[in-house]
Amino acid sequence: MLEITDLNVHFGVIHAIKGISIKVNEGEIVTLIGANGAGKTTTLRTVSGLKKLSSGTITLNGMDITHSSAQDRVKMGISHVPEGRRIFSTMTVLENLELGAYLRRDKSEIAKDLSMVYERFPILADRKKQAAGTLSGGEQQMLAMGRALMSRPKLLCLDEPSMGLAPLLVQEIFDIIRDINEKGTTILLVEQNASMALQIANRAYVMETGSITLTGTGAELMQSDDIKKAYLGG
Repeated sequence: MLEITDLNVHFGVIHAIKGISIKVNEGEIVTLIGANGAGKTTTLRTVSGLKKLSSGTITLNGMDITHSSAQDRVKMGISHVPEGRRIFSTMTVLENLELGAYLRRDKSEIAKDLSMVYERFPILADRKKQAAGTLSGGEQQMLAMGRALMSRPKLLCLDEPSMGLAPLLVQEIFDIIRDINEKGTTILLVEQNASMALQIANRAYVMETGSITLTGTGAELMQSDDIKKAYLGG
């Protein structure tokens, strides 16, 4: 589905992403793990068109999207849940969700998807008229994910969905991610919580200072001594 080939990204003179190649097959959960500053978020932002690359190619379902705008990538089926949620705090929950469908014109289908989001996240239905900024951190993460789903993505890019959440909520968010995947959405996940990410991932890439240093299935990396020492507290 998604193929990144020899991707290079710079911030001025800083070479942030150094020739990485990543593949995400349809129906998979693929995760990028690594320390802060490894380049995970930059990779995700480049995939969704929010950061320009220096060189390399990105294809989606065989179509070259390397130079497509972020807006066009949403139309093509890529949706991005950014680090820190980035909900519109002064707008209501419902208004945030409606913005997720901004590029769509199929009103009856949008209504169906809104019902689906409320079914998946009942707390959002209860608080649909509430200002989004008054929600708890976990509720805001659910809103950010619900907003992304309103564009009917084929590929959902999730950036640090568990950041700042209590352990019980972390488990709930990862259960939701697995459920979204099982219902047909392919997922590219960036996550600091390596243990949780590897438990649900089909495959994983380990990033260090802009390069990929290790790849394998989630289960394989969970058993790697190097991964245990560096990321799993083993």
